[in-house]
Amino acid sequence: MKLRFSPTSPYVRKVVVTAIELGLDGRIERIPTSPRDPASGLSRDNPLGKVPALITDEGEPLYDSPVICEYLASLVPGAALFPAAGWARWRTLRLQALADGVLDAAVLCVGEARRPPGERSAEFIGHQKGKIARALDALEGEAAGFGERVDAGTIAAAVTLGYLDFRFADEDWRPAHPTLTAWYQGFVNRPSMTASVPKDPA
Repeated sequence: MKLRFSPTSPYVRKVVVTAIELGLDGRIERIPTSPRDPASGLSRDNPLGKVPALITDEGEPLYDSPVICEYLASLVPGAALFPAAGWARWRTLRLQALADGVLDAAVLCVGEARRPPGERSAEFIGHQKGKIARALDALEGEAAGFGERVDAGTIAAAVTLGYLDFRFADEDWRPAHPTLTAWYQGFVNRPSMTASVPKDPA
């Protein structure tokens, strides 16, 4: 398999963490890809021009991160990252969607902040940060139930919190979310998380 990736993409990190947790990382060739480079060929593998994009051993392209993560889980019999049925499944998918929503809002904030000063919209950034704040409060309310679970939802939540630390280090989410903080302190030390810490290119 081949994975088109960017070293700072939280969506890519979700896939990498999932692959490591499933023991599949060694089967995946990573192809550094800049979504902004029209010569990268990314649009052939994802018409949306975004990473991650996974090319399967059969040559089929898959996108985006929730689809890729579920595909990888399907390759490992008995993998429990996506519960098969019932409320365990729906809670996992809901948590994944909530965490992905935070990532979407955070990425939009980063992009807006990089616009020329006269073109930035403080109102837009404030709207996105409102989403992030509400979602963090929701995660705080659920965190007591995370326990030792390692599934698509908790992976997404941990990667999201890591991205907030990476891009918004001066806006610490921890003081207002003690239960979430305590859970994250354990999860972030998993080998899959320590091996996938995002870094800006040199």
